Amino acid sequence: MEWSIQQIARAAGTTSRALRHYGDEGLLPATRIGSNGYRYYDESALVRLQRILLLRELGLSLPRIRDVLENEADEKRALKAHLGWLEQERDRIGRQIAAVETTIQAREKGEELMADKMFDGFDHTQYRDEVESRWGADAYAAGDRWWRGMSAEDKAAWQERIARLGRDWASAAEAGIDSSSAEAQALARRHVEWLTGVPGTPAAHGGDVKGYVIGLGDMYVADDRFAANYGGTAGATFVRDALRIYAEANL
Repeated sequence: MEWSIQQIARAAGTTSRALRHYGDEGLLPATRIGSNGYRYYDESALVRLQRILLLRELGLSLPRIRDVLENEADEKRALKAHLGWLEQERDRIGRQIAAVETTIQAREKGEELMADKMFDGFDHTQYRDEVESRWGADAYAAGDRWWRGMSAEDKAAWQERIARLGRDWASAAEAGIDSSSAEAQALARRHVEWLTGVPGTPAAHGGDVKGYVIGLGDMYVADDRFAANYGGTAGATFVRDALRIYAEANL
């Protein structure tokens, strides 16, 4: 079974020009070129295009996507990582949709708005109980004051920093690089810099930063909620190993 470039463009919501560009960049070679000069694609090419479009949504450049595709030959593993990212995003958006629907219904009926229901999926407090149980109420309070004191622009920049770090971790894991490599250790350094920049955490107060970082890495693997941030257990294991190597050598 194969499809013409026009059929694929319509199905994927893109253009023939974009598909030809992907081919020229070495991302999506046509399965065959017809006698009429048209490009045709088989099922494997369709799966490859799906991966390209998903990676584009994660903000990766075309050269970086090419690297990821070339270094991750296990198609099934890669698709499972993509699925983990999408499921996490679906959960977050679903909670936001439900919160907005609740607000609309309350306004239409003239009912009192419930703040605890309006911001589900928007705020940073979902792990409050967990933070307080692990590191104490003071740790959560310090971090909460810091966050609420930031401007909207600063919050957006901080969230983008975290999102970019997460994307870079996931891309590196998918590319199959070694956790001790220079690239992985550069990510680990950025991760530790992020952790030490959050008031209230043990890493921000000059405590046992090494133990804190290693412990968090273990938690990323053990807790599915956190593993999902890195594409699942395999990605979280890569992050854990890279953080442990960095912590042992530098903290």
